[in-house]
Amino acid sequence: MTHELRVMRVYDLTPETAGYRILVDRLWPRGVRKETLRPDRWAKEITPSPELRKWFGHTEERFEEFSSLYRAELDCSSAAQEFVRDVASMLKEQDVLLLYAAKSRTCNHAVILRDWVAKQMKQA
Repeated sequence: MTHELRVMRVYDLTPETAGYRILVDRLWPRGVRKETLRPDRWAKEITPSPELRKWFGHTEERFEEFSSLYRAELDCSSAAQEFVRDVASMLKEQDVLLLYAAKSRTCNHAVILRDWVAKQMKQA
């Protein structure tokens, strides 16, 4: 059985949602209780830098440039490389959910992170 690396909005989680839950936002999601979200890990170290996050501001016109800049941050980060190893290890046992709070399901850093991690795992 193969397991998936998926992105999911924290607001779409249900108690029945299975998988290893990694919150990939630097800030805790508004209106979400820790007891409800129950992340297995909060990976602040692999989120976009505060400067990049603020510059992007979830502006769709900036998404392509944001994607490129965020991937460059990930490429230079030893924490991101360790994150890839951890995710690859967890995927042997269960699905891994990259949890985010942004409104857009397509224009957010979690989507970029998922694709970057998948690419890194293929190259390993």
